[in-house]
Formats: sequence, C-alpha cells, structure tokens
Amino acid sequence: MTEATIEIIKNGPLKVTGITACRNSRGESIAVQETIFLCRCGGSRNKPFCDGTHKKIGFTDDKN
Repeated sequence: MTEATIEIIKNGPLKVTGITACRNSRGESIAVQETIFLCRCGGSRNKPFCDGTHKKIGFTDDKN
C-alpha cells in the first residue's frame, strides 16, 4: 500500500496521489485514479475535480 500525498501546484489545483477511495459530502463514493487533481480556485464545473478553470479565471495563490 502506498502512502497518500497531497501537493499544492502553484496557481493551480491540489495533486493527490496514493488514495484508493474518496467520498463526497453526502457519503457517496467518488471514482478515483492513481493521481487526481482537486479544484482549489472554486471555479471548476466538475467539483471537486479540477477542470482547468483556474487558468481561464487567472487564479493565483499569491497574497495581495
């Protein structure tokens, strides 16, 4: 069994590896792959997964 890791991608999503199961807020199982990318900008139309919207809206993790 591999250890789960979460990596913050600069100005982008969270890269999650090593998980075997995931559930939504209603307790329902969500299909996962070896590597998934979770939305961090709040704009994805496929939440909780990243769909690349952060690039379109100019999301940045730099504090102003």
